[in-house]
Formats: sequence, structure tokens, C-alpha cells
Amino acid sequence: MYRILIIHGPNLNLLGEREPDVYGRLTLADINLQVRKLAGQLGVSVDFYQSNHEGAIIDYLHDNRKSAHGVVINPGAYTHYSYAIRDAIAAIGLPTVEVHLSDIHAREPFRKISVIQPVCIGQITGKGLHSYLDGLRLLVNHLSKKS
Repeated sequence: MYRILIIHGPNLNLLGEREPDVYGRLTLADINLQVRKLAGQLGVSVDFYQSNHEGAIIDYLHDNRKSAHGVVINPGAYTHYSYAIRDAIAAIGLPTVEVHLSDIHAREPFRKISVIQPVCIGQITGKGLHSYLDGLRLLVNHLSKKS
């Protein structure tokens, strides 16, 4: 069974109350529940992690590099400037999908740039909860093709 890391970056712990017109009304717990349901249907296990701290996300990636098979990550604002998270993803060598609730390409100019995307197998944005669900499907499909 594949073990997938689901990583939520900064401020995602405030989903449901933070800018609901941009990010929706679902809470992080709501999203995790739906991702867990899909994971069960796909026959994979998921571990959830959320941090507002760049180094903690990097440590989590490092600590799980040998026991996980892939990563779905919403790096939040770290998307646009965290070369450290980008390098951690590249270093661990796990297939990774970058996801965003909002469409980062239709927002402020600085949000259109992702330093994370080049080290990922895909990027899904602007689909709310379905960004996570489609990201998990993409990753599982990628892993299945490699087996």
C-alpha cells in the first residue's frame, strides 16, 4: 500500500474563517476528511501534516523520505519564494504534486510564480477541495504506472 504525505503550509489551519471568498468555507479538517475518504477508495494511506514554519515542513519531508511513496503539498505562500522547500522536495526524490485551493495564476502577480512547481510531477490550482482530490489521483496514477 502506498503511503502518501499530505502537507498543508502556512495559514491553512485557518481555512473556513480566513478569506472564505478566496479559499472557501471548508475547514482543514473537512478537507482532510474528504482526502482520507478518497485515499480509502484508491487503496492508499495518507498522513496529514500542517505547519506555519518552513523548517518544520522541511524536517517532515526529510523524516519521512524513506517511508513515504509520494507527496501532495499545498505550500501556501511558500510557493512563491521557498527555495528551501523546493530543494527539500528535490532532495528526497519522492514524486510530488503541488496543489492550491485558489487559482494562483489568476491572482496577484507575485502569486503567479511557483518555485516549487519545477520539482513536481504536476500542479493543480483553483479547484478548491478538488485540487487536493485531483492531486491525490494524479499521484496515485503516477505511482501505479511506475510499479
